[in-house]
Amino acid sequence: MKEFKPMKEGKVREIYDNGDSLIMVATDRISAFDVILKNKITDKGAVLTQMSKFWFDYTEDVVPNHMISVDTKDMPEFFQQEQFKGKCMMCKKLEMLPIECIVRGYITGSGWASYQENGTVCGIKLPEGLKESQQLPEPIYTPSTKAEIGDHDENISYEKSVEILEKVYPGKGEFYANELKEKTIALYKKCAEYALSKGIIIADTKFEFGLDENGNVILGDEMLTPDSSRFWPKEGYEPGKGQPSYDKQFVRDWLKANPDSDYNLPQDVIDKTIAKYKEAYELLTGKPLSI
Repeated sequence: MKEFKPMKEGKVREIYDNGDSLIMVATDRISAFDVILKNKITDKGAVLTQMSKFWFDYTEDVVPNHMISVDTKDMPEFFQQEQFKGKCMMCKKLEMLPIECIVRGYITGSGWASYQENGTVCGIKLPEGLKESQQLPEPIYTPSTKAEIGDHDENISYEKSVEILEKVYPGKGEFYANELKEKTIALYKKCAEYALSKGIIIADTKFEFGLDENGNVILGDEMLTPDSSRFWPKEGYEPGKGQPSYDKQFVRDWLKANPDSDYNLPQDVIDKTIAKYKEAYELLTGKPLSI
């Protein structure tokens, strides 16, 4: 059996070169505050991969994506080992664009902190009198740079995203920046409406895009997982305060309350975290996770 070594390792994902395709593996690692925690969250990688698959299928009419298959039978024998079960996605190779595409439908997190300070989020002026966690009149697009592991992504204006893309693709900066903005908002609107019908509010999320061999903008990376999004239960939602969530907020809150933890989680926090991930998966897809 041919051994594979990751060509790239992120905080959670490992990417393997498979000749004319890539194999993206979502591990059971979890990160918070840009640090990889010492614990693994069992089945988390499978939830991320299978949830991305669900959304890629659901939105392929809006934006084409990089997914080829999540069936390990379509992949080299190396990926048919138990440790990879349910976690692998075979993808088209793309030239990834250097912008994280963030869309916010509700005001929360760093956006809420910024709004309280000066009434704006990432330089976008918002109406006065908004409450924490309130739905925005329209979703807003707030891109950021992509940081290396250990660094923080930096929020940038739309204009700055044009500048960054123009440097890499002379004469096409404005075109690609506009494509990213339009596709990001279209994806968010379609998926947020669907999720709401299943009892989940998607407060915000991020997408990543790349170019195929013909220069077309294609959706890549992961999509609308609890790692890349804030999911809130619709039931009990009430603006004016922070909301309980289906993402790793639970982990973040515990770490904040336990500054001496050395990024080591107790078992009950691990159990509650994966239970939240699986609950979100079941609500959105209508079926339990099977891998």
